[in-house]
Amino acid sequence: MLTRREFAASAAVALPAQRSDDSRGPSPPWRRALTGNLTVEQVAAALQPRTQFAHFPTLGDRRTWDGLSPDIRAALIAAGEARLGQPWAALPATLFLEYRRNGNRSRYEAARTERRRRLNDLLFAELAENKGRFLDELVNGIWLTCEETYWGVPAHVGVQKAGTGLPDAEEPTVDLFAADTAATLSWTNYLLGETLDKVSPLVRRRIAHEVKAKVLAPCFTRNDFWWMGLEANRPMNNWNPWICSNWLTAALLMETDEPRRAATVHKILRCLDRFLDSYHDDGGCDEGPGYWGHAGASLFECLELVSAATAGKLDFFHLPLVAEMGRYIYRAHIADDWYVNFADASARISAYGELIYRYGKRIKDAPMMAHGAYVASLKSNARISTGSVARTLDALLVSAEIARADRKPPLVRDVWLSGTHVFVTRTRGGTAEGLYVAAQGGHNAESHNHNDVGNFLVFVGGRPALIDVGVETYTAKTFSGQRYEIWTMQSAYHNLPTVNGVMQGAGRRFEAAECRHAADDAAAEFSLDIARAYPGEAGIEKWRRTFRLDRRANRLEVADEAAFKKAGNRVEFNLMTPCSVKIVSPGRAELSGGLIGQQRVLLEFPASLQSTVDEIKISDARLGPVWGKVLYRIRLLAEGVPASARWRLQVAQL
Repeated sequence: MLTRREFAASAAVALPAQRSDDSRGPSPPWRRALTGNLTVEQVAAALQPRTQFAHFPTLGDRRTWDGLSPDIRAALIAAGEARLGQPWAALPATLFLEYRRNGNRSRYEAARTERRRRLNDLLFAELAENKGRFLDELVNGIWLTCEETYWGVPAHVGVQKAGTGLPDAEEPTVDLFAADTAATLSWTNYLLGETLDKVSPLVRRRIAHEVKAKVLAPCFTRNDFWWMGLEANRPMNNWNPWICSNWLTAALLMETDEPRRAATVHKILRCLDRFLDSYHDDGGCDEGPGYWGHAGASLFECLELVSAATAGKLDFFHLPLVAEMGRYIYRAHIADDWYVNFADASARISAYGELIYRYGKRIKDAPMMAHGAYVASLKSNARISTGSVARTLDALLVSAEIARADRKPPLVRDVWLSGTHVFVTRTRGGTAEGLYVAAQGGHNAESHNHNDVGNFLVFVGGRPALIDVGVETYTAKTFSGQRYEIWTMQSAYHNLPTVNGVMQGAGRRFEAAECRHAADDAAAEFSLDIARAYPGEAGIEKWRRTFRLDRRANRLEVADEAAFKKAGNRVEFNLMTPCSVKIVSPGRAELSGGLIGQQRVLLEFPASLQSTVDEIKISDARLGPVWGKVLYRIRLLAEGVPASARWRLQVAQL
């Protein structure tokens, strides 16, 4: 039972004073969209007891597992068979210490991820086959996982008082991966149940002990994890719902004290409120589509779990913001697996089609359902997800329905997200033919921020011509004070001007102003003032950038109108492309090859601008699969620019 002190810790949180922080932006208002006047007692009354919570079919439900299509069952079993007889990846202390010693986080994360994937493969093979053939190796994985001192990764252990280095077992802290591990073990315990006792009755006891010690207890007793938003004076990002979805899973499945379980669910809803508070009403995800998979998508999973655990008594899918956050994913879709990728998000993502479909069904949005079914069809085996245990289970259970569903992507013609200042338009809706243009305003303190106010993308025939490069493999530098020393974060490597040798600044005050948008059947237009995005030494007084897509001519015009503090300025326009670049004459360049294949794109610009093309070799493991081995930066230079000037760039499909 809850002690009086424990109840107070879980149920009472002082509201922090509102303040502005230039590096992160102001703390969002407390709207309490989910909790409102909801009390812990009301949550307790709505919750089904843990012993009655049956969210997925367990191993004993052979009608479901034997009813999977033969090809799916065969694939699950084959994946498990491939894991038998292999040594488990080692996680030595020195591998964990690499992050502190040289900034490398990928080697430890790769070994740790391999452990988790192997555990999942063995679990689903046993569920599909039910012969006990995978149990011993599965228990090996469970036991190894339980023996890990820290379920998170080296890059996240620095929140402990001991700081970055080896984890302190006496101060369990919860990051993305610790929470995910707790959910994995909780589902494994739930799905296999007493079958694990055939190996040893201590296996399930050990799971319960470790899940409580590493996740449930610290999350219940502490309010100071920044991702909770309960004390952190900052907008929330994908950490909040991603962790909450796994924390909620562990609480619903493993917490045996029912009052404490109800208090935990209530606390999670308060944390999710802070995530919702960080969003504009348009539902736009400033982290980009790649992070939507653990931002809006994880929020969906949280709300689904709450609804299921309360038999629909606590259901939040009627909230307009929840629906808008779901729709974002298809509004940001370009074609195939290409998405608008401002910030750290990749331009090419493997989205969770089955989850998108289910989200669309929940909010009664047919285009979202069709997009989800389409995304699922892009996979080599469209009916098997490669996500978490829960996502794989949901994908399996909805596979037959998706196979019958309409799978045409919406390919929306015009999108204007007024809160996040994201503008999207294409020549015609419903097709990838013609030009696709995306541009953004916003500010330079967004989550996973790049200094990119006023940046834009151009795709032709659904393929990238002018791009946002994205981000390289994460290192210690990526989320440090040296972040903007990384070339991919700098405005000079986005489709933006460098003015008097000065790039855009990092921080909340470096922002767009006077954003305007209009669209009709003939054209779409977006304009903004990007002057504030640059430090004072750039010498800019005003810089109005206007994007206009002429649908009938299938042509984009980017007009820049600038006013400076003095004459004699130096302006260099940067354009990033994965295509080969040929300067055919002064003021004319042609893009071809690369990812646009046989298509050709013409760039027209003032002939007075001096043009240079830089070749950028790509060897990074994160960028290479998206762009290939080389990118190009076109630099268009104007010197001796007077106190006011205008330039026009035109982009057309040849």
